[in-house]
Amino acid sequence: MAASCVALLALCLLLPLLLGARRRWPRGRAARHVLVVVLGDVGRSPRMQYHALSLAGCGFSVTLLGFCNSKPRDELLQNDRIHIVKLTELQHLAVGPRIVQYGVKVVFQTVYLLWKLMWTEPAAYIFLQNPPGLPGIAVCWFVCCLCRSKLVTDWHNYGYSIMGLAHGPQHPLVLLAKGYERLFGRLSHLNLCVTNAMREDLAENWGIRALTVYDRPASFFKETPLELQHELFMKLGRTHCPFQARSEPSDPATERSAFTEKDAGSGLVTHLPERPVLLVSSTSWTEDEDFSILLAALEKFEQLTLSGAGLPSLVCVITGKGPLKEYYGRLIRRKSFRHVQICTPWLEAEDYPLLLGSADLGVCLHRSSSGLDLPMKVVDMFGCCLPVCAVNFKCLHELVRHGENGLVFEDAEELAAQLQRLFSKFPDPAGELQQFRENLRSAEQLRWDESWRRTVLPLVD
Repeated sequence: MAASCVALLALCLLLPLLLGARRRWPRGRAARHVLVVVLGDVGRSPRMQYHALSLAGCGFSVTLLGFCNSKPRDELLQNDRIHIVKLTELQHLAVGPRIVQYGVKVVFQTVYLLWKLMWTEPAAYIFLQNPPGLPGIAVCWFVCCLCRSKLVTDWHNYGYSIMGLAHGPQHPLVLLAKGYERLFGRLSHLNLCVTNAMREDLAENWGIRALTVYDRPASFFKETPLELQHELFMKLGRTHCPFQARSEPSDPATERSAFTEKDAGSGLVTHLPERPVLLVSSTSWTEDEDFSILLAALEKFEQLTLSGAGLPSLVCVITGKGPLKEYYGRLIRRKSFRHVQICTPWLEAEDYPLLLGSADLGVCLHRSSSGLDLPMKVVDMFGCCLPVCAVNFKCLHELVRHGENGLVFEDAEELAAQLQRLFSKFPDPAGELQQFRENLRSAEQLRWDESWRRTVLPLVD
């Protein structure tokens, strides 16, 4: 309560300055200008990057506000119509009770975001990512009222349900966040969401009408040509042992990675016949992804390999950054695998699609905190025609069709059985894994740009 009073007092003191900032801009320029707001790392918010690129491609000028902890895609950085405004993130406070620390952070973000928005050129629309929506929804709605803009809230999940993973569903902060989202979510002019299940939940329980805009892969998510695979493996091999060759080629001039070989004379790249399986997973290392499931499945896979089950060696690459990375890193370092290697690189934005397009299988451990959102990492994998094994939850069927484009599992035992099933004859050009890939190739791969123009553009143009 005290934090709210402090925020209100600060707003009253700042309001004359903010209104003065608004008057600096001629109103006519706002019609083709859009603000895209991400109270998170822009580089790890692909959907909002795609919104910005799509808006720019349709002739809007775009100002993208967000934290810049990791590099966004080059297409976004090089686009003359997109201007990135870097937000400063208040570092974690280690003084006082947690609720006080959280209150101070919210007050700071409220005043700071309001200041940034009001000193930015007015826009016809403000596109806001939710979560995190506290205090973003309220601040953006307030700015829209002052500047006669329209607020578009893009619901990726519920912020309160994510908070509930750490604090419990009945924690006062979680209940407060739920009430806040319910109240201010209704004030948006337009609501987008990522699944039909979320659209129905917003309508039935929140009184919010939303449009489902499925995540779609961008055009750069596609199968990687063998020559580019080799270049990527050689590059990663300089810093990560699992990509390095297991044996030296007979010709010293021949380039060899753990998976591929490039002939010195002809330059021809081929897969090594005894190459390991390349399994890829990506994560934000948060509570909604339990990587102990994958580690337990890999332990079982190792045991099967040692017992003579005829399984290949396996390289597991887990990409991403997040709060639980060090915790799982310690668990991984304790393992003593002989036929399984695990590495956890942070890839450049341009290398990530190449890795997905080079892999044999993707694994997704995302369990939606609300049960209503879908993992975009699987969307990107499907764009690369990469089959997926995914842990099951409420609306996963809207994306992963069991036995058609991948497999769905419930626990580590089932995942281990699926790995054995898919890799028992690896690499088998007629096996089940290859059939999943062929199904993905033959399915209509609706890309983000095309989907966005069909669904969102008619509402904002």
